[in-house]
Amino acid sequence: MLKQLDEIQEQALAALEAVPDLAELEAWRIKHQGKKSTLNQILRDVGKLPREERPAVGKRGNEVKVALEAAYEAKKQALERGELAELLEKDRIDVTLPGRPAPLGRIHISTKTLREIYAIFAQMGFQVYTARDVELDLYNFELLNMPPGHPARDMWDTFYTTREDVVLRTHTSPGQIHAMREYCPEPIRVILPGKCYRYEQVTARSEFMFYQVEGLAVGKRITMTDLKGVMAEFARQMFGADRRMRFRASYFPFTEPSVEVDMDCIICSGEGCRVCKYTGWLEIAGAGMVHPIVLQNGGYDPAVYSGFAFGMGPERIAMLKHDIDDIRYFFSNDLRFLGQF
Repeated sequence: MLKQLDEIQEQALAALEAVPDLAELEAWRIKHQGKKSTLNQILRDVGKLPREERPAVGKRGNEVKVALEAAYEAKKQALERGELAELLEKDRIDVTLPGRPAPLGRIHISTKTLREIYAIFAQMGFQVYTARDVELDLYNFELLNMPPGHPARDMWDTFYTTREDVVLRTHTSPGQIHAMREYCPEPIRVILPGKCYRYEQVTARSEFMFYQVEGLAVGKRITMTDLKGVMAEFARQMFGADRRMRFRASYFPFTEPSVEVDMDCIICSGEGCRVCKYTGWLEIAGAGMVHPIVLQNGGYDPAVYSGFAFGMGPERIAMLKHDIDDIRYFFSNDLRFLGQF
């Protein structure tokens, strides 16, 4: 029996030397170390041997088992190192080659237009004031001269939250109250950019989420002439020199008087085309003198202070400037469209 164990060890180690890969190594393990291997059969049958032979056979059997296990682990590690070295050689990276350039993103056209607006109004002394997207009804409507039940509330299709007095702002105008209360009684000139939300059908001309830029100037002896000058200078810098303006009477509950600001069509120079619906004019903003009630709600004495406000849509401006006929392109994530800008 001892001679048989020596032969098992010798034959197994010789076969192990010839194993070429991990798959053959697993087959070797099953044959020489598995439950049905000759070595394990002998170790199971030690108890059947005569009493005087059992110690020597058991000891030698365990020595063979340990030797085969150690040889298996050594062979396995050697084969794994060899396969890894082969893989690394095959997939070697030549670090002397130039790297592949990473694709660069582009500034979104809405962001680009907003930055142009910031720069233009900064030259006229306006600073950016950031207001919140989620507003109390108090700021979104009531303090802007629209108490509960006021018919002007129907001008905005509002997203209400689970609290009846909390809404997604329908315009950037609530920021006027925040700005006035923060800076009163100092004169102020601010623009308030941000997203607005309205519960309305998405079409080529309207979205449920869009950007607005609110403008507000409050001080002593501010007149409609100041508003006209600011709008004219903005149009000149944004759309080009020699732009012509017109003001049409309109209605907003937070301004009095209220106007719509039009500019001669940049496509046809006022001759009439598809973009301006053959009128020769394009609307660029709503504006007016701040209503005395709104001034008072902001903390200013309307007998001493006056001011003007305006609101414009960056997407609308970009559509006019680049002759874009569908506002849905701005937020559809189509890189063919966005890459143009």
